[in-house]
Amino acid sequence: MRKLLASDLLMLRQILVATQAFTEVEVTCAMELLETVLNDPEQQDYQVIVADYKRAVAGFALFGPVPMTLKNYDLYWIATDPDLHGEGIGRQLMQEVEKRLRIAGARMLCLETSSQGSYTRTRKFYQQAGYLEESCIRDFYRPGDDRITYVKRFQH
Repeated sequence: MRKLLASDLLMLRQILVATQAFTEVEVTCAMELLETVLNDPEQQDYQVIVADYKRAVAGFALFGPVPMTLKNYDLYWIATDPDLHGEGIGRQLMQEVEKRLRIAGARMLCLETSSQGSYTRTRKFYQQAGYLEESCIRDFYRPGDDRITYVKRFQH
């Protein structure tokens, strides 16, 4: 696991597109956040971890503190190369995020995802990582597409 490099951006965009889980608007948003991290290393809103597999970029996680909360964090993005699904890269990224947050004294990590069938694997991944469904907002993204929020609380 390592820091984000400018040379990673093209591959990370390709990974986001290859997952077929994100719209073009969502991919654009993710890329803007990655560029924010690169262009403003002093900013404190977002942190990125990049995973490599056999010397190639394999995925990333982007997370940050939730404003106006006491040590709560959001996981904004996690994506791995679909050709490498099942290799444990996503699990390693989540574990590294959680390790860093525990060191920072985080109380919880929240993440949200869609209720759509194309996100079934994603929801299972979060559940297997120990995240509990905290809420469901019906028709949040669009009619028939609910927002499901998962949470993991850290013990101190």
